[in-house]
Amino acid sequence: MGKVALIVGAGPGLGASLAKAFAQDGYDVALASRRSGSLSELSSEIGAKQYICDASDAESVENLFTQVDDDLGPPDLVIYNAGAYTRGPIAELDLDVVRATLSVNGWGALVVAQAAARRMILRGSGTMLFTGASAGLKGFAQSAPFAMGKFALRGLCQSLARELAPKNIHIAHIVLDGVIFRPERGEPYANPDTALHPDEIARTYLELSRQHNSAWTYEIELRPYVETF
Repeated sequence: MGKVALIVGAGPGLGASLAKAFAQDGYDVALASRRSGSLSELSSEIGAKQYICDASDAESVENLFTQVDDDLGPPDLVIYNAGAYTRGPIAELDLDVVRATLSVNGWGALVVAQAAARRMILRGSGTMLFTGASAGLKGFAQSAPFAMGKFALRGLCQSLARELAPKNIHIAHIVLDGVIFRPERGEPYANPDTALHPDEIARTYLELSRQHNSAWTYEIELRPYVETF
């Protein structure tokens, strides 16, 4: 059997670019999202397996990994690309929406990491890549829920790297500092000079997956050349 890549949080934009990049690199690709319809065309295009999964639900995640095990084999590479976003003045936030945002950005990443780690530890190798954001480095005004979730994700990645790197499992946290190029969404996503191109982001993920274990990257920041930081 070939190499298996599982992308949790697949869809248009970065998820699609990641799927295409790893399929072209010879991986058998498994795509997971909350809604099946968003993946049908992409799955057909690259020959990927398609799954429905709520990353914030531990039972749903375990079912996903069991299905992938049966269909393709335990994943060699797991990408956590799921995310949720809400913002607003602290006095006006809908706490139910905030809880859901934290569940996807933080809790869901832990649940997926646990399922992946159990398999990779048995194999003695593996790679996990996590999509972060500049909100995981600094909290912006009226963006407390997103910052909380992405800070949690970054802390998780630091702990995973220190625990699992000695077991030959590569953990990398990718900080995306800027919006992702999606011309159909209008400004600011439609400007190729001020947005990150998803194919170029995917290229970085691919290079991270190829790194020799004598020179692993734990964290990398990507931003457009005009982005201030």
